[in-house]
Amino acid sequence: MSNKKQRLKPDTILKNYWRNNERFADLFNAALFEGKQVIRPEELEDVDTEESSILENKDYAESIQASRDTIKIWKKSSKYGVEYVLFGNESQKYIHYAMPMRIMGYDYGTYKKQYDSNAQKYTERDGLEEDEYLSKMKSTDKFVPVVSIVVYYGDKPWNGATTLHEMLNIPEEIKKCVNDYKIPLVEARKNNLVLHNANNRDLFNLLEIILDKSLPKNEAKKKAIQYSEEHKTDKSVVMTIAGATNSRIDYNAFEKGEVSMCALFDEIARESETIGEARGEARGEARGEARGIIETGYDYKIPENDILQRLQNKLNISVKQAQEYLDMFKKQTAI
Repeated sequence: MSNKKQRLKPDTILKNYWRNNERFADLFNAALFEGKQVIRPEELEDVDTEESSILENKDYAESIQASRDTIKIWKKSSKYGVEYVLFGNESQKYIHYAMPMRIMGYDYGTYKKQYDSNAQKYTERDGLEEDEYLSKMKSTDKFVPVVSIVVYYGDKPWNGATTLHEMLNIPEEIKKCVNDYKIPLVEARKNNLVLHNANNRDLFNLLEIILDKSLPKNEAKKKAIQYSEEHKTDKSVVMTIAGATNSRIDYNAFEKGEVSMCALFDEIARESETIGEARGEARGEARGEARGIIETGYDYKIPENDILQRLQNKLNISVKQAQEYLDMFKKQTAI
């Protein structure tokens, strides 16, 4: 195992955490049903988020595909047989002001995939009414409903829309005529979730402490470490917090079972120092390279517009930054 510290990608670590059925069911019960035990972990099954998987629903098989963080199917027994619901969980680090449209797109994609798979049964007109053939669907065909929730892990209060109506400039007279689209959104930094799973409680309680901007950093660190020690926080929760907060952590320590909130804060502190040093070195290297490009340009009497273009291409910087370098070094070159 290498000693190199690798960055945990938030999407990967959060997907791994919510793949657990007990945690997933607890989150959805809290977000949708105020903590009532409606969805049971044993009734959930994974659905591949990248490749098609087969869902058998009564008399036909449907292919479901969705580009989501985590998606599971709920197989619920009822007096009518087995009923199905698809649950999608989206993890969001930053505020997305078009989130209702984004989720609406995901949900539409899931329904469209079901429709397309169902329509493949009706390539021939034999036995179909005209309307059925044109629709590629019978009136008795039904699709699996999908419910999506968003968990926001940012430290700023969510001030984006949670409904489609909030994104629209609608005259009051026709507001009731415009279809709305609502998304259940959970803020990790502050929420009233009724959670029963111990790992979920620790995750959201610790994130609430860490993301609280009103707390000084040292106080938040002390409070989080104290909470973690008192509740003997599971290492999977610490790793998930590391991923959600874009922190690095030593995988060697993780393999040895030495991951703790104290270790995580130490890694965050080291990372801040390393990032600061790296940025300083990068700025120094960029300046040196920019000076070389500018001096060479003037030596060969290259037009300034061409020098600016070369700076942008070579250093991958904006026109404004290129102009600042040109202003800075052309004076020195002229001396």
